[in-house]
Amino acid sequence: MALALAALLGLMIGSFLNVVIHRLPLMLQAQWDAPLDDAPLGDALPSVPTFNLAVPRSHCPHCQHVLAWHENIPLLSFLRLRGRCAHCQAPIGWRYPAIELATAVLFMWAAAQYGLGFQALAWAGFASALVALAAIDADTRLLPDAITQPLVWAGLLAASLGLTGIDLNNALWGAAAGYLFLWAVYWLFKALTGKEGMGQGDFKLLAALAAWLGWPALLSLVLISTFSGAIGGIWLKLRGQLPDNGEMAFGPFLVLAGLWVMAFGPLPWFLI
Repeated sequence: MALALAALLGLMIGSFLNVVIHRLPLMLQAQWDAPLDDAPLGDALPSVPTFNLAVPRSHCPHCQHVLAWHENIPLLSFLRLRGRCAHCQAPIGWRYPAIELATAVLFMWAAAQYGLGFQALAWAGFASALVALAAIDADTRLLPDAITQPLVWAGLLAASLGLTGIDLNNALWGAAAGYLFLWAVYWLFKALTGKEGMGQGDFKLLAALAAWLGWPALLSLVLISTFSGAIGGIWLKLRGQLPDNGEMAFGPFLVLAGLWVMAFGPLPWFLI
């Protein structure tokens, strides 16, 4: 019953994450494009009167058909509609159900690991934020401060409340070391090549991961993300999908490393 409840909540949160993944970058872009004296984040976009995480209602991006409640049930609606819009029959992206299913699995893991309680809820929230960040970075090469910065503070607060099994001193120094490590790599790479090797959002994401997982996890986080990033780059190169400048989003690989360490712990010493 606990796992079923966790899965149901995960599906609902996953459905909301799909909204965040699609709309938050657009809201940020609208804020950057607006004059300085314009309304704050999410108040307006050029094409619609109001655009934020709640308005307008979910709709088909092809025909603008507004989804009825029975067309917006996480995962089940995708299966019932056979992956197509009920109005125009345009295909629905596979990532929508994938995000919902992945979030449900992560919520089930948290419930199985910690039971139904605040500790499970904390880790499920951490994992949900990582899922959103990975998808946004893969789409836009952007790791929004609106998610990464609160995630750092949430890790420190969770440690202080004893929800992560990591003491506050460990979490604090992990966040500081995680940020400074990638900051140093960034400036060293720029000094040697004259190019920016990564975005500054990666600094904040590694700081957030180390705030939740502790400074001893840093080496594992760096090794797993670097190795998986190299494999991902080779795969994209073979498929002809690697950008001409050779750059790709690093956030998804940091997220992969964070989820791995969360679930299985740091790498054993003989692999480091």
